[in-house]
Amino acid sequence: MTTDQPTTPSSASRPRVAIVFGGRSSEHAVSCATAAGVLRAIDRDRYDVVPIGIAPTGEWVLVADEPDRLELTTTSTPQVEATKTRVMLPLGVEDHALRVLEPGEPPHELGDVDVVFPLLHGPFGEDGTIQGFFELTDVRYVGSGVFASAAGMDKHFMKVLFAGHGLPVGPYAVITDRAWRTDRAAAMDACDGLSYPLFVKPARAGSSMGITRVVDRADLEAAIETARQHDPKVIVESGISGREIECAVLEGHGTDAPRTSEVAEVAVHANHAFYDFEAKYLAEADVDLSCPADVPRAVSDEVRRLAAAAFESLGCEGLARVDCFYTDDGRVLINEINTMPGFTPHSMYPRMWAATGIDYPQLIDELISLALERRTGLR
Repeated sequence: MTTDQPTTPSSASRPRVAIVFGGRSSEHAVSCATAAGVLRAIDRDRYDVVPIGIAPTGEWVLVADEPDRLELTTTSTPQVEATKTRVMLPLGVEDHALRVLEPGEPPHELGDVDVVFPLLHGPFGEDGTIQGFFELTDVRYVGSGVFASAAGMDKHFMKVLFAGHGLPVGPYAVITDRAWRTDRAAAMDACDGLSYPLFVKPARAGSSMGITRVVDRADLEAAIETARQHDPKVIVESGISGREIECAVLEGHGTDAPRTSEVAEVAVHANHAFYDFEAKYLAEADVDLSCPADVPRAVSDEVRRLAAAAFESLGCEGLARVDCFYTDDGRVLINEINTMPGFTPHSMYPRMWAATGIDYPQLIDELISLALERRTGLR
C-alpha cells in the first residue's frame, strides 16, 4: 500500500478521527477489511479522517485513503506495508498532535487528533495493549478500556468473570503453556469431562483463527497444537447441542443502560463444520443470517438481557457483540463477548443494528460520539 498525507488541515468545527487498523495479529487482513468499510461510510462532512495503518512488523504509517485496496477477497489479502515514513501519535497528555517522521527530516505535524477509532482485531490491539497507550497519552478512543478489552480477549478469564457474576456459561477446560510443556497427558485428561464434539481454541484469538472441531480424543493433541500456533494458552469447550444466537450491544449515553439489538442467528451450510474464517469472510453464500432470529420472544429477551449483563460485567464501553447458545433443552448460555467485532458492512454487528434501526453510517457516528463524550483517565 502506498502512503499519503491528508491534503487539508483539520477544521476547528470537525473532529479529527484517526482510523487505526492492520496490526501485528493474525487478524491483520480482517482489520484492513473492517477499515475499508468504515472509510467508505464515515461522514466526511462531519469528520476529518486520517487513515493510519500498523504493519505486521509494528510500524505505524500513513495509508492512502483508498478503501478498495483494503478489501479482503478470495484473491486479495490486504496488508499494511512498512515504509520509512512513519506516523507518531501524541506522547503526552498536553500534546494531541499527529506527526510524520521521515528519514533526515524534522517531524512534520498533521494537527491534533480528537479521537482514535482502533479497528484492530486480536492481540496487540483488541486486548488492551493499544488502549493502554491511548490512556497514557490521554487520547479518546472508540471502544472498551484496558481491563475490559483484555478480559474480553481472553476466553478463559472472560468465562471466569461471567460465572462470577452469575451468568451461565458452558463447560470448558484451560490448557496453559506450562501445563502443556510439563505434562501433555495430564493436560488432555483435564478435558475428559467435556462432551464431544469439542471445540479447541486459542484462548486469545478471534475470527475463528486456529479453531478445530474435534469428534474423537485421538485428534485432540493435534488440535491443541494447531491452537498453540496462535496462542500458547488454549481453551477447550464442550460442544453445545443447540443454536447460535448473537446480540449486538451499544453503550448508553451518560448514565443510560447499554442498548441491545435485535438478536440474530447464523446458520452455516453443510460444507462448513462450524462458523469458520472462510464462512465469515470469504464465502458469504455459505452463510444464512436471520435477524430477528426465529426464536420465542422470551428467548430473544433473555439473550438481550444476558448480552447487556455480559457487557456490564466486564465494564465494557462503546460496543460489543455477545454470542450465545440456545440449547435444545431451552436454556440460554453465553459463549463469548467480542469487544471489537468485525465491522464491515456485511459483518454481524452492523447488520444487527441495521435490523434494529441504526444503519452503518449512523452506527459509526454513534460510536465516535460516545468516545468524544467519555472522559479520559479513570472512570
